Amino acid sequence: MRSLRLLSTTTSHSPSSLLHLTLTRFTLHPPPHRQPHTPTRPASHASQGRANKAAPGPGKRLGAKKGDSELVVPGNIIFRQRGTHWFAGENCGMGRDHTIFALQRGFVRYYRDPERHAARKYIGVVFERGMELPRGKGGARWRRLGLEEREREILEEGEGEGKGEVGKGGMGEVVLREGYQYRESNWSIGRTAERAGVKARAYKPGDRWLAWRKTGERKERNAEKRSLRRKK
Repeated sequence: MRSLRLLSTTTSHSPSSLLHLTLTRFTLHPPPHRQPHTPTRPASHASQGRANKAAPGPGKRLGAKKGDSELVVPGNIIFRQRGTHWFAGENCGMGRDHTIFALQRGFVRYYRDPERHAARKYIGVVFERGMELPRGKGGARWRRLGLEEREREILEEGEGEGKGEVGKGGMGEVVLREGYQYRESNWSIGRTAERAGVKARAYKPGDRWLAWRKTGERKERNAEKRSLRRKK
């Protein structure tokens, strides 16, 4: 009431308006709504940066797989690398991942060839353990060409007659190794009927569709036979 008396002495409003004004000023408003505090656990894994990068994987097993003077067969991997630290030399090949592999059976050689390229290192394969690389400028390359080295037999006069020789009468007796098969040439096979006395009918230009007509007649006969079977 003390505040009401003070207002009435200083203002010229009616008692009802003064009461309404006083009540609005002293109205108790509820406190703002606040969510209850809940404890939060921080993440145990970093969200970015070096923590999410891939871990180092297993080794790629690069390097030499066959040493110098070691025996290899075609297809053996000699050296694995990233880039061309070594180049393929004699009787060797290089894959698309720079892997050097053997193309022939032999022994591995690691060497340089200044006449070919001063800064490059090469890996090659030789056929005998005592051979060395490089061979020198203008030297012939060693190739096996799928052949085997054997001693040549020298036949005496008259010893090899009738074996593996072609005379006027045709092919003589041919001696082959085990696993091989002889086949006559095409021209000889084409004259087999002539040698047997078989004669073919002379070709007539106007009779070029004979095979087609025979095929049509055969189909008609077969259709007629099927129709007779159905009637029975």
